[in-house]
Amino acid sequence: MHDHVFIGRQPILDIQQKIIGYELLFRRHAESTDAAFSDDMLATLKVLSNTLSNMGAEWLLGDKLAFINTSSSMLMSDFIELLPVDRAVLEILETARPTPDLLDRCRGLRSQGFLLALDDFELSDTTAPWLEVANFIKLDVQKLTREGKLEAHVRALAKHPGKLIAEKVETIQEYNLCKQLGFAYYQGFYFAHPETLTAKVIHPAYAVVLELLNKVRNNAEIKDIELSFKRDVALSFKLLRYINSVGFGLSCEIQSLRHALAILGYKQLYRWLTLLLVTAGEGNTSSALMKTAVTRGRLTELLGNEMLEPADRDNLFIVGVFSLLDAMLEMPMEKILDDLALPESITDALLHKQGIYGPFLELAKACEGGDAGNIEKLAFSLQLESENINQAHLSALAWVETLGI
Repeated sequence: MHDHVFIGRQPILDIQQKIIGYELLFRRHAESTDAAFSDDMLATLKVLSNTLSNMGAEWLLGDKLAFINTSSSMLMSDFIELLPVDRAVLEILETARPTPDLLDRCRGLRSQGFLLALDDFELSDTTAPWLEVANFIKLDVQKLTREGKLEAHVRALAKHPGKLIAEKVETIQEYNLCKQLGFAYYQGFYFAHPETLTAKVIHPAYAVVLELLNKVRNNAEIKDIELSFKRDVALSFKLLRYINSVGFGLSCEIQSLRHALAILGYKQLYRWLTLLLVTAGEGNTSSALMKTAVTRGRLTELLGNEMLEPADRDNLFIVGVFSLLDAMLEMPMEKILDDLALPESITDALLHKQGIYGPFLELAKACEGGDAGNIEKLAFSLQLESENINQAHLSALAWVETLGI
């Protein structure tokens, strides 16, 4: 279930050669030197995902700014607003055109606290409107020097002091020239080639579900839970499809994530996320193992149906499903439970087969294996009739078939 993600990082320095930020670049693998993406938005989404979910902004950036390439479509999307406003510099690609809508969007992003940079900027009647919204202006030193336009551009942009970044500075001569011309910031091979950072991560889908489980368990605000859902399109789709299903019995169509979360409620959402956790990822877990886990959860719950309070029955479902997580995620159970911070009554059952839930889990396992002797012994200790146990097992199997796993 583990995967590796990669991100390129090149420093941007001030006149004292102190790092003020890093440009973050998508990388397919450790040896790649470019994004290798024809879709600018897809490349940016991968950078966002890795920065926010897989690597962590603190590890990547420290206290520095993150310069992230941003296409027109990315600027207009809600994904941008997942970034920390006080750390992100949205680097508008040279392919973007300053339409009225895009300029309005940029003004709105600046009002939220985002900084904007113009990438590979070349001044013209077409591009001049961008200057109104720019905090930084990046000039390609190689290209403009080759075309004899560098000094003219700097003079033309004299009304924007402190904003100019000399990009692609490769020699000491270029660096000295840019200093003489008055550039405030510098980036290029002369200072540092982009380095590729690697992180071994749990698949993002699993990480988001895990994060949501903790948020729901701690009664986080709906808006915080909604934000996590927005980080995973597949997760949002599954939620809306689930809550709009005929079986949920709602009389109205759900139109938004927030509406769905409010209708569903924390208790039902926690159960659904628990169920989803076993199906998260990219098919690395066999469907047979998933089905076994969910069946075991339902059976464990049904076995305690007459004896325990409703809250305990919910926990029985979680105990049953989680009892196979170590096999499904190929991780020690202790590590999984460290990440989840579950109640002691659940961890006792999962780690030690003890506590109020332990015997019900052991009975469910015995039913799966057809262990008649153990079934009889556990049934006696729990004062359950064999007929009721058989009925619970059949009901659990039938219920799982309705889920389409």
